[in-house]
Amino acid sequence: MRELTVLGTCGAWPEAGRAASGFLLEIDGFRLALDLGYATLPRLLEVCPAKALDAVAITHEHPDHCADLSALCRALLFGGGLDNRLPLYCPPGVLERVQAMEPTEDLHEVFKPHPLPGSHEIGIFRLEGSPLPHHVPHAGVRLTAPGLTVAYSGDAGGDHALGELAHEADLFIAGATLQGAATDPHLLSAAEAGRWAARAEVRRLLLTHFWPDTDRGRCVTEAAATYDGEILAAAEGLVLPL
Repeated sequence: MRELTVLGTCGAWPEAGRAASGFLLEIDGFRLALDLGYATLPRLLEVCPAKALDAVAITHEHPDHCADLSALCRALLFGGGLDNRLPLYCPPGVLERVQAMEPTEDLHEVFKPHPLPGSHEIGIFRLEGSPLPHHVPHAGVRLTAPGLTVAYSGDAGGDHALGELAHEADLFIAGATLQGAATDPHLLSAAEAGRWAARAEVRRLLLTHFWPDTDRGRCVTEAAATYDGEILAAAEGLVLPL
């Protein structure tokens, strides 16, 4: 089985009934959580027990991308599912930020950290983390398995590294925080996501990281003006075959 499950799609904070950024990628039995923002853990546990995770990758330390790492720590530590430390791939600052919410338990007892940016072999994946522009240290993620490449911009802005990260990806998961003519070097707009998807010649574009109360259909329309491939708006619970 090869599929991506969307756990959360909101940027900054979650709307009612939704969650912040998070995905579960399952490839041939290997399960990787990709970002765990606010309210993503309950959605993860609906489809995957905490102890069934094989690895976690976090793009950066903003809590809408990492807050539920704290909840996962507790689920593993107190739920009887911890046999070995869970590999955690993240930039500097993530563990420190999450540890600040957990004054009594040491996250290093649960997670085995590996640095991003950087390249790592994890299970059947090659994980490549590339620095991308954001307000804090941030790593976009490219995951390659036999016959499949998935790229994830996280919450970053665009530069040449994003084009390399997404190059000919089968699926490009891209932030669409901004709409219209709004620009910010630290964030992507829907139109910019489309332009980068076209430039990188990706096969499919999944828009995510929507500002709460955003018109998501408009994001798809704006991305379609610059990219003529398949475009999807991420939604909580969406399962995308790969």
